[in-house]
Amino acid sequence: MDPLSGFISSLIWWLLFFYLIMAPQIQYKQLQLARLKILRELSNKRNSTVITMIHRQESIGLFGIPVYKFITIEDSEEILRAIRAAPKDKPIDLIIHTPGGLVLAATQIAKALKAHPAETRVIVPHYAMSGGTLIALAADKIIMDENAVLGPVDPQLGQYPAPSIVKAVEQKGADKADDQTLILADIAKKAINQVQNFVYNLLKDKYGEEKAKELSKILTEGRWTHDYPITVEEAKELGLDVDTNVPEEVYTLMELYKQPVRQRGTVEFMPYPVKQENGAK
Repeated sequence: MDPLSGFISSLIWWLLFFYLIMAPQIQYKQLQLARLKILRELSNKRNSTVITMIHRQESIGLFGIPVYKFITIEDSEEILRAIRAAPKDKPIDLIIHTPGGLVLAATQIAKALKAHPAETRVIVPHYAMSGGTLIALAADKIIMDENAVLGPVDPQLGQYPAPSIVKAVEQKGADKADDQTLILADIAKKAINQVQNFVYNLLKDKYGEEKAKELSKILTEGRWTHDYPITVEEAKELGLDVDTNVPEEVYTLMELYKQPVRQRGTVEFMPYPVKQENGAK
């Protein structure tokens, strides 16, 4: 191989290598810019500070390794910073899409949101479970898609729901339970009371003391599994004030987080009507 051909082959190889390394990062940067554009439009339209906390599986990098997300301390730090920077006389719209996460982080976010002087609105386009529900309860207004869901906020101790641990000891009897189970039951009772009291304090100003006590008990007592989907209809039956007027920009924003791990997504659809090449429908 002559020197020129060798140089060209080497150049092509390095260009290909550079593309494989940089292309995913460039695409991700483009997504971020597109998201910021929509957030800016939504903020201007609603005259509010718009904050997002969207935990969706994303594949970033050369090998497309999926990254799974949930509410973390880093999330609470960022959202608290955003709330502090928001004008005190302007509303906040917090868009959340999350399976839940750390109670500590969710509690910090909920407390900061409730303390904001102007109106606060949590928008749920798809789901806000566990800690996500806790945050939604702190808002002045919950806005959900008609098919979106919330979830119970009963605390979990490891792999077990705290209410189930307490119930197991009650059914078996304290004298028949081992020391470790008794310790877990004690911690479980404290965890339930802590979350219950926090939910009560979030709701009492908006719903009154009696309704707040009722809702805080229902959502923390373990009447459902932790992943039980509380629909819009059921949320309203419970007495929660829920609106279903989700801004269209929110749905557009969610599309920009859709990054399937595989080359082909697992769900595909063709919008109706489909225009054929001859112009017929």
